Amino acid sequence: MKRVPVIPTTVVGIAIAAMIALGLWQLLDRRPQKEAFLAQLAANPTRPAIAFPRVADETLLFRRSSAFCLEPVSITRAGAGAAGYRVIALCRTGAEGPGLRVQIGTTRDPVGNVAWGGGKVSGWIAHAPDARPLIAEVTQPHVARELMLVAATPAAGLSPNAPPSIDSIPNNHLAYAVQWFLFAGVAGVIYVIALRRRGKTGAGGGSAKG
Repeated sequence: MKRVPVIPTTVVGIAIAAMIALGLWQLLDRRPQKEAFLAQLAANPTRPAIAFPRVADETLLFRRSSAFCLEPVSITRAGAGAAGYRVIALCRTGAEGPGLRVQIGTTRDPVGNVAWGGGKVSGWIAHAPDARPLIAEVTQPHVARELMLVAATPAAGLSPNAPPSIDSIPNNHLAYAVQWFLFAGVAGVIYVIALRRRGKTGAGGGSAKG
């Protein structure tokens, strides 16, 4: 039998330990944090209305809010599942910053023009569409997503927006933990198999020489 190679075994051991640590982090740290966060969001719709925040704060999701759109700079669409498309206006507010996004309703028309001149909007706070890849959400969990105001009353010609729901907030930390543990297990099994094949090859070579 050949001796177990020290450097490859150390590297694989460190990799497996890191995977297990990531799994424990998802299970024991990130999951309880997300569950507490969701409990807070579930109570937000019953809390008093506030002015739309100028700084992204995800603890305010689903709070009732209002803002004034001086002028819509652009109107775009984003997927809304069975509802078709969310119609989202980027508004000029007169304040410094990137402006205000308002979801003014939904539609099944992918290309039709939407006439909306802005004004006072009341509704609730939600996430704006996020173009970040999934890996960014996992590796940068503390980066706050942009918020938008979802209008309680749709613009003319559009369908009403769906009411807020915590079901729209993913809670995948248990699945992430299981994945990391599986990766660690698979890496260990593969390395053990590789060591056994290496040992058999070494034994076979020794017999041939004899």
